Amino acid sequence: MALFFQQILNGIMLGSVYSLVALGLTLIYGILGIPNFAHGALYMLGAYIAFLLVSSAGVNFWLAMIVAMVGLALVGMLVERLVFRPLMEAPHLNSFIAAIGLIFIIENGALILWGPDFKRFPPVYEQLYHIFGITITLQRIIIVLTAVGLIILMELFIKKTTIGATIEATAQDRVGTQLVGINVNRVDLITFALGTALAAAAGALIGPILLVYPSMGGAVILKAFVIIILGGMGSIPGAIVGGFILGLLESIGGGYITTEYHEVLAFGVLVAVLAIKPTGLFGRAH
Repeated sequence: MALFFQQILNGIMLGSVYSLVALGLTLIYGILGIPNFAHGALYMLGAYIAFLLVSSAGVNFWLAMIVAMVGLALVGMLVERLVFRPLMEAPHLNSFIAAIGLIFIIENGALILWGPDFKRFPPVYEQLYHIFGITITLQRIIIVLTAVGLIILMELFIKKTTIGATIEATAQDRVGTQLVGINVNRVDLITFALGTALAAAAGALIGPILLVYPSMGGAVILKAFVIIILGGMGSIPGAIVGGFILGLLESIGGGYITTEYHEVLAFGVLVAVLAIKPTGLFGRAH
């Protein structure tokens, strides 16, 4: 029984990180209608920024995470302005190819700057807690609480602020939003900044648990797309719930079956859900 609860806790930790990444991806997709395949590379960049600030400059972990989020928000704005905005009226295939090219640029840039070696964060929060035979580290608790806090803040921002309302309106009807005088280009810019900042936060949070390396975003972006399809394309609640479902599936599957096939289990559940509800758990038929 202790193993089961241990895997549940690990799954919640993974799910909180997946939800952050998927939420950022969902925001961008909901506004631009573009699946940003470079989102995982931006997540990697956020992890590297936090790692370098903590390990080389001795910056406090929380400050490093905030700097990574702000830095990636600026990078996201540049990416939206220089890469995706010129392609808004082009076929979606063009944006897909541009995103793939962006992955190569960012990952190879990371290889040149920091090399192919795996990087490990210096110890951040090493405290261990033993409860009813379950071992949990303070770092994992911090990951879950911080991720859930950021998700709640983002939800409040979308629902309670004027900017959030314009983002939601643009996602629902882009043309109608333009007709009432809202600058949708500015909305695109803000949304991309928010989405990439969430990816940076996820990378900074998981960095002290996992290793940091140039291709670390590859597996994460695949899982993020599984999550947003599972939850329903463009659905914010779907991204959050789907992230935790995938995290729990991976953890429990890895603990009881094998870590080699936990991703197969996740994709299997995705296929099963879509066979029953093609729009995903929270998606709506158009």
